[in-house]
Amino acid sequence: WLKPQWIVIGLLLAWLATGFYQVRPDQQGVVMRFGKLARVTGPGLNYHLPYPFESVLIPNVTRENRITGGFDPRNESRDIPEESLMLTGDENIVDVDFVVTWQVQDIGKFLFRVREPEALAKMAAESVMRETVGQNKIQDVLTSGRQAIEARVQEELQALMNEYETGILIPRVNLRDSAPPPQVVDAFREVQRAQADAEVKSSRLTAIVSARASDRRDVAIVKHHLVLSAA
Repeated sequence: WLKPQWIVIGLLLAWLATGFYQVRPDQQGVVMRFGKLARVTGPGLNYHLPYPFESVLIPNVTRENRITGGFDPRNESRDIPEESLMLTGDENIVDVDFVVTWQVQDIGKFLFRVREPEALAKMAAESVMRETVGQNKIQDVLTSGRQAIEARVQEELQALMNEYETGILIPRVNLRDSAPPPQVVDAFREVQRAQADAEVKSSRLTAIVSARASDRRDVAIVKHHLVLSAA
């Protein structure tokens, strides 16, 4: 039979061994001492004081996550009007669906500085997108200005995440879809057709005016030569 002291030593060693933990390259170790953040550890073999003194969380910090706006991520064909309908700078209503890609940059801040960092990021994304759309004309939101809007939203959203110390990185923002709301699509198309017709008429008028001006110059040149010949 083993002596009692050897049994105690064996149990003590087994208890101490429970403090070893492995962190993969895509993870970070968050060591908590009596429920409070003690330190953050990187990849490799690490050690913390055994329970109940310390415990460890090992979350994945490289996985990319999504925040969606304007549509249901579980059913992407389902629109959410209270999120998607926005007012442009030229006072038109536009239906905007967007996706914000985010990942954890600082796990300590992400877990302990803000109570619900993902919910905060979603509210901030909707607010920044609405504000940015409101600073642009509808034509920019629908066509030529989409990339500039995405870049502006990403920049301002990242600034907010840094200000609130959420520990969140925003690598990109994508305008998934933008269009006039269904109830005004026909009216919007009529306006587009009218604008296109006006541009065509303007181009034709410019061409006619230019042609007539050219004709007048040609006539003037011919008259000038005839006067010189008569002299």
